[in-house]
Amino acid sequence: MNLGHMYCVYILTNKNHTVLYIGVTSNLPGRIYQHQNEVAEGFSFRYKLHKLVYYETCESISSAIAREKQLKKWNRAWKERLIAEKNPSWRDLSEEWGFEF
Repeated sequence: MNLGHMYCVYILTNKNHTVLYIGVTSNLPGRIYQHQNEVAEGFSFRYKLHKLVYYETCESISSAIAREKQLKKWNRAWKERLIAEKNPSWRDLSEEWGFEF
């Protein structure tokens, strides 16, 4: 699967899993690279959110944005359960892509 040209909703966290960030992109590897290399200042920069712990693909940008908005309304426990269903150890799913921060 080529994640570089698919609409994705993703969740990042920091080293201690204390902060969650939900975003949407049409280029997941490129966007995660930006987060991990702190290309732009902002929320993810401030909290050192470098670890990709969850993502899902969507059919269109509008469905990805709708899903992002839905997840942002969820409480922390629901988000943690969603992550744990697909990634029980909360490992960095971008590690296999080969870029470092």
